[in-house]
Amino acid sequence: MDFEWTPERITLKKEVSRLCSQFDDNYWMNCDNEHRFPWEFYNAFAEGGWLGIAIPEKYGGAGLGIMEACIVLNAVAESGAGMNGGTTLHLSMFGLNPVVKHGSEEMKQKYLPEAAKGNLHVSFGVTEPDAGSDTPSISTFARKDGDRYIINGQKVWNTKAKESSKVLLLARTTPLKDCKKRTEGMTLFLADLDERYTTIKEIEKLGRHAVDSNELFIEDLPVDASDVVGEVGRGFYHLLDGLNPERILLAAEFCGLGRAALKKAVKYANERVVFNRPIGKNQSIQHPLADSYAKLEAAELLWQRAAVNYDKGLPSGAEANTAKYIAGEVVFEACDRALQTFGGFGYAKEFHVERYWREARLLKIAPISQQMVLNYISEHVLGLPKSY
Repeated sequence: MDFEWTPERITLKKEVSRLCSQFDDNYWMNCDNEHRFPWEFYNAFAEGGWLGIAIPEKYGGAGLGIMEACIVLNAVAESGAGMNGGTTLHLSMFGLNPVVKHGSEEMKQKYLPEAAKGNLHVSFGVTEPDAGSDTPSISTFARKDGDRYIINGQKVWNTKAKESSKVLLLARTTPLKDCKKRTEGMTLFLADLDERYTTIKEIEKLGRHAVDSNELFIEDLPVDASDVVGEVGRGFYHLLDGLNPERILLAAEFCGLGRAALKKAVKYANERVVFNRPIGKNQSIQHPLADSYAKLEAAELLWQRAAVNYDKGLPSGAEANTAKYIAGEVVFEACDRALQTFGGFGYAKEFHVERYWREARLLKIAPISQQMVLNYISEHVLGLPKSY
């Protein structure tokens, strides 16, 4: 792997940072406080053509890779937009990757150009209240009915469902008891979020308030057979082309958030004077921040390696999971240290680090918990017995 960025990638990050500079910390604080989707920010990126960065040129995108999408989202989070800004965009960037990889030509022609232009919002419908990370145990079921399917079930943690018109929906088409392997018998649909058959209920949560998370209730939702993504019964495997990029992209976003927190803390440590000296002179302030800088440098290299592997078509599951795990640990620590550097003022919203800290706590839970990442590494990398 060549660790030196090309001039094009350096320019890419600079251009994204320049666009982000139009949306300062107060913009994001207000969006978060008001639970308001950042439409101005989203539209600016849509108009700039950034949303289709990983969509093939044939369908109106830029035809670049997950690496370039990561650079964009890393710069977005580092600007101070954090996870509010990253989540506003990243579903548009990676959410339809299973369609890019496995969708029919008709499906690609119909949906990808609209997604690239920013006109199509798609939510992710995988997790269920009683299944969680045990995806094969989902109970949402799609029954074949002529040339369509009728779907019933419930999903949870559907990001941007209130803004979306479609949902990338995983449902069983064969009961689990009738499958030879637990990962078989699931099918991926690009279904309409039709209010006649779906109910969306927002979940009140700890942070990232500008972008909604929801429960989705589905009752007799009709979906044309033409809206099946890939092969019937192979949905779990097609979904992996959304899950691995998601973990890589989020690791890049996490690192951007950590950088934003570190910059705030360093600036404050240089300016804050206590006992006639800047607090940044104290090693009890210096060393934690220096330690976080070193760890962030390492975490950045992990997501870059994972992105390179994915774009080259190499196995990337271990790399994607490791990048997400390390970023989750390192970035939460960096945000916690930044808040501590501010002392009591770190608890005040006007200094913004409390927002970073609240957003960073999510990183240990989503899109997969740290414990499940360790299970994956134990079994699939180290060759230890399956523990669950």
